[in-house]
Amino acid sequence: MSYEYAIIVKNKTRLESLIERFNTVAQAQFYIERQGGNFADYELEHKNFHRALNDLQTTLSSEIKNKTIDRSFLPSFLFADSHLIVVIGQDGLVANTAKYANGCPIIAVNPDRDRYDGILLPFNTNNVLGAVRSVLKGQFSSRTVQFAEANLNDGQRLLAFNDLFIGSATHVSARYTISYKSELEEHSSSGLIVSTQAGCTGWLSSVFNMAFGVVNMFEKNIHPILPKLQNDELLFAVREPFKSVKTQAGIVTGLIKGENKLIIESLMPTHGVIFSDGVESDYLQFNSGSIATIGLAKETATLVI
Repeated sequence: MSYEYAIIVKNKTRLESLIERFNTVAQAQFYIERQGGNFADYELEHKNFHRALNDLQTTLSSEIKNKTIDRSFLPSFLFADSHLIVVIGQDGLVANTAKYANGCPIIAVNPDRDRYDGILLPFNTNNVLGAVRSVLKGQFSSRTVQFAEANLNDGQRLLAFNDLFIGSATHVSARYTISYKSELEEHSSSGLIVSTQAGCTGWLSSVFNMAFGVVNMFEKNIHPILPKLQNDELLFAVREPFKSVKTQAGIVTGLIKGENKLIIESLMPTHGVIFSDGVESDYLQFNSGSIATIGLAKETATLVI
């Protein structure tokens, strides 16, 4: 494989988003400090990120031509087989990028190890060059991540690298029927999370933390244990299921694998949504009459390790 360009994918820093909102640094600082916030932390984060970005661009330029795009352009950017993708930012940016990567190898760089856990970010600006050279030679190690997918009965489809959310856009009670392993229930809940192997340490982990925290009030020394999913498995969890004379709470979690699907029919006249990887602006409407079939997608992402 011959690579023509390295495409660097970044996101705006919090400071850049504030400047867009308030027009100047001074006005952004005034707003944050008036609210009692620590504006210096915004500035430090911004400074560290752009130092790392500049180092990355300089390093890549010694090996391959490169261009930088913002995360907001991902839905309209056409990645080609000749593109090597380098993501610099938080773990979520890797997930957002992977859905549009069309199988191109992704090298993920942590710009600030003191700030980001970097579970999906194995490289930094000091060791990324070795990974780039390995990919250019076609001699690199990688991890394949399988996507989850939501298929609607009207033909629409949404992929997820980490997780899918099915529920209400306003995060009030979502109403739906849920079918799993020949069981059918009507639910009223805060929605469902469907997690891939890659997403188990993300949003889904907060559900486990909450559940174990409640249990630990009554049974001491019980600690949350995250599931160890295989790449060909999904785990779903229903958030805060409410049991009543009309709604049930028997189907609250389960594994999705192979031909075993999760089927959800919306009972919400308005505001029903399905979105993936925490991006609420990129969603499918999921209102009354919509039926979603949740399972594993054929598409995969290639993460360089």
